[in-house]
Amino acid sequence: MPFTAESLQAIWLTLQLASLTTALLLLLAMPLAWWLAHTASRWRAPVSALVTLPLVLPPTVLGFYLLVLMGPQGPVGQFTQALGWGTLTFTFTGLVIGSMIFSLPFAVQPLQHAFEAMGSRPMEVAATLGARPWDAFMTVALPMARPSLITAAVLAFAHTVGEFGLVLMMGGNIPGKTRVVSTQIYGHVEAMEYAQAHWLAASMLVFSFGVLLVLGLLHRRTARPR
Repeated sequence: MPFTAESLQAIWLTLQLASLTTALLLLLAMPLAWWLAHTASRWRAPVSALVTLPLVLPPTVLGFYLLVLMGPQGPVGQFTQALGWGTLTFTFTGLVIGSMIFSLPFAVQPLQHAFEAMGSRPMEVAATLGARPWDAFMTVALPMARPSLITAAVLAFAHTVGEFGLVLMMGGNIPGKTRVVSTQIYGHVEAMEYAQAHWLAASMLVFSFGVLLVLGLLHRRTARPR
């Protein structure tokens, strides 16, 4: 059998983590991208830089500070302990939160670019026809941004699947709880189980190629001549 029971468990946990992270990210990214695309606030530049920060920040640095914030002595950790929830470090919930923060630019930027390219004209036309802002956003803006919405979802999902540094810092490598594919590969290599590492690594390679292929076909399908 190419995959052990532990490897299959890691694959299943990875899919759960990536699916939940992507769903929550899209809910957060849509209003945030819309605000960044249309606001004239002086806070736009700092918020945009904060959203983009995970693209240039090493995952271990982000994981370290999240570990400090959510740990027993951190402000978030003390708050969750006061609520009786314990700490979020080394838990699946903590991994979801960390993955959302680290994959945020991959969800926000495609949508922000789509909303900026759209301009204000479609919303103005919808308003003249009596549509409220929320209705216009749901029935006009989102359908027009659908290709970018799909791109954001695919990128967020794939980026969550492939993350290692932040996952190891925030969640460790606990079987059935925080051990995902990337840390499972790391465990196989540490144990010199290269055959199992090869199977998982090859699966990640095929998955990554498939993601890039899908994005390329999507771009080709939606691209229009100037």
